[in-house]
Amino acid sequence: MSLLTAIKTQAQITDTVLISFSMGKDSIATMDLCFKYFKRVQPFFMYMVPNLEFQEEALGKYERHYNTKIIRVPHFETSDFYRYGSFREPDFSVPRVKIKWIYDYLRSQTGIYWISGGEKINDSMVRRAMLKNTGSINEKRGRFFPIMYWSDKDVKKYIELNHLLYPKFNQELGFSFHSLAGKELSAIKKIYPEDYQRIIKFFPEAEAGVLQYENYR
Repeated sequence: MSLLTAIKTQAQITDTVLISFSMGKDSIATMDLCFKYFKRVQPFFMYMVPNLEFQEEALGKYERHYNTKIIRVPHFETSDFYRYGSFREPDFSVPRVKIKWIYDYLRSQTGIYWISGGEKINDSMVRRAMLKNTGSINEKRGRFFPIMYWSDKDVKKYIELNHLLYPKFNQELGFSFHSLAGKELSAIKKIYPEDYQRIIKFFPEAEAGVLQYENYR
């Protein structure tokens, strides 16, 4: 089976797609494939903290490269952080947000039903079970997974052969910002101190994890 079988099959079903874009390697390859195989592509980015300069700089480069506008929406997991007091004081007036609600909002704003993601069957046991159950196209949820059967090596080779942008911050930090772990925030603190202060403004108690990591590593 060709690595392009999944996306070629999906392209026979629709010519419009939303793409969940995290700026990690898998989503970079997935978004490029979508722009090649679909007439209308609308990327969206889920942020933990809004308007971080290192993320906005990279997002701007992707917008210019693909001549598109990337929709920014809050990451659904942050609702639990606010409500239950993860890394900050709890606020029970904040409602819990499900990822389905984010998807429903994006669909209502764009009129696009299908949502593409960079999930791969070899990412984890949980993901393997999920994708084995649904296959690369999940009609009920309106999701499809173009690189479901790709390996990490396949993704890296695709990015290299197609000369795709890999964000500067990923290269400098060694990861795409996706958690408030002390190790990750310590790296941001050193390389992007202004963005670090913005993160701490939203999640002040996360600084304790940074201090613990820096003092006891």
